[in-house]
Amino acid sequence: MASLRRSSGAANKKLPLEKAIPLGIQHVLAMFAGNITVPIIIAGVFGQTPEEKIFLIQMALFVAGVATIIQTVGYKEIGARLPIIQGTSFAFIPIMLPFKAAGLGAVFTAAFIGGIFQVIIGKMLKPIRHLFPPLVTGIVVLMIGVSLLKVGFMYAGGGGWLMNNKPDIFGNANHLMIAGTVLIVAIVLNIKGKGMISSASILLGMIAGYIVAMLFGMVNYGKIASAAWFAFPSPLQYGIEFVPGAIILMLFMSIVTTIETIGDISATTMGGDNREATDKELSGGIMADGVGTVFGALFNAMPNTSYSQNAGLVAFTGVVSRHVGTVAGVILVLMGLFPKLGGIIAAMPESVIGGAAIIMFGLITSAGIKLVAQSEMSQRNLLILGLSLSFGIGMSMLPQFVSHIPDFGISFKLLLTTGLIPAGLLAFVLNATLSKK
Repeated sequence: MASLRRSSGAANKKLPLEKAIPLGIQHVLAMFAGNITVPIIIAGVFGQTPEEKIFLIQMALFVAGVATIIQTVGYKEIGARLPIIQGTSFAFIPIMLPFKAAGLGAVFTAAFIGGIFQVIIGKMLKPIRHLFPPLVTGIVVLMIGVSLLKVGFMYAGGGGWLMNNKPDIFGNANHLMIAGTVLIVAIVLNIKGKGMISSASILLGMIAGYIVAMLFGMVNYGKIASAAWFAFPSPLQYGIEFVPGAIILMLFMSIVTTIETIGDISATTMGGDNREATDKELSGGIMADGVGTVFGALFNAMPNTSYSQNAGLVAFTGVVSRHVGTVAGVILVLMGLFPKLGGIIAAMPESVIGGAAIIMFGLITSAGIKLVAQSEMSQRNLLILGLSLSFGIGMSMLPQFVSHIPDFGISFKLLLTTGLIPAGLLAFVLNATLSKK
C-alpha cells in the first residue's frame, strides 16, 4: 500500500514535440464537444444572437486552454501539475437557467465569487484531507464513470440533438459504423501497437472514424468555412451584476465540483500512474480549478472544471506527462484565437467522439473500482459503498422518484438525479459520521 501512496516523477517527464503534439490533440478531441456544448445551450436559453453564440464558444475554448495551462504548469501552490484538462462544466447548467432574466452578467459575477471560494477550499484542503479517503474518492470516480456511460453511447448514436429531434436517424448504421471504427482501431492499436502508436491510439482511432464519416458525406464543411480566421478575446462583455440567489447557488456548486475534481485527479494518478494523488496535487488542482473559473468569469466563459473523459484517456494510454496537457492547453488557446481551427473539429460528427468516449468513460469506472478496492471491505465500508451507489445509480435511473421533492429554487431535483452528487455527498457524510470499529 505504501508504494501506491508515494509520488511519482512520471508527470514531469518531457516528451519531444513530435510526440507531445499528437497526444495533446488527442486530449482536445476528447473534450471538445463537451466544452462547446455548454455555451451553445446557455446561448440558446438566454436568447443570444448567433454572433454572440460564436463569441461564447470562442471564449470557452480560450479560457479552457488558459485554465488547463494553469493546472498543468502551475504557479506556487496553484495547479495539480498533472495532465488535468479543464473545460466548461455541465454541472452548473441547472443553476444558471433560473437566472435567465438577470442575464449573463449575473451568471459570470456569481461564477467569479464561486471561483474564489473554491480557491479557499483548495487552500484549506490539507486539514480536511482525511475526510476524502480512497473509499470516498473511489465512489466519486466510480460514479463519474457510471454517469458518463450514457453520454458516451449517446454520442456514439449521433448525439443528443439527433436523439431528441430525429430518433429515426439516431443510432443508424452509419453512426454505429463510425463509432465502431473508432472503438476497434483504438483498442487494436492500444494493445498491439508499440510506443507512440499505442499512446496515440485514441487519436488514430478518431482519425479513422473521421475518414469513414467523410466517405459517408457526414462531415459539415460549412462549420469550417463560416468560422473566422482570428478573433481577440474581450473581457467583461456582459458587465457585472450581483444577484444574491445566483451567488449562493454558485458557492454550493463550488463544493460539488470540488468533490468531482478530487475524483478526476485521483482517477488520473491511479489510472495513469498506479498511485494515490498527493495532498499537494489535490490542493493545487482544486485551487487551479477555482482560478480557472475566476479567469473564465472575467472573459465571459462558464465555470470551469476538470474533464473526466481526459482522466479516462490518461488511464487508457498510460501517458501521465503534464507537458502533454500543457500542449493541449496551448492548442485550445489557439482555437480560441483562431476559430477556423476549432471549426475543423466542430465539423466532426459526434459519433466519432462517441467511439472514443465509450472506452474512456469505461476506464474511469475501472479507476474508481481500483480506488475503492484499496479500502478494507469491512461491514462499515460495504455499507457506505452500497448505500452511496444505491442512491446515486437508483435516482439517476428513476428520476420520477424525486418528482415531489421541493426544488428550493436551485433545481434540487435535477441535482439529485445526476447520480454523482447524491453518491458523492452521501459517501462523504457516511464516512465522516459512521464510527470505525
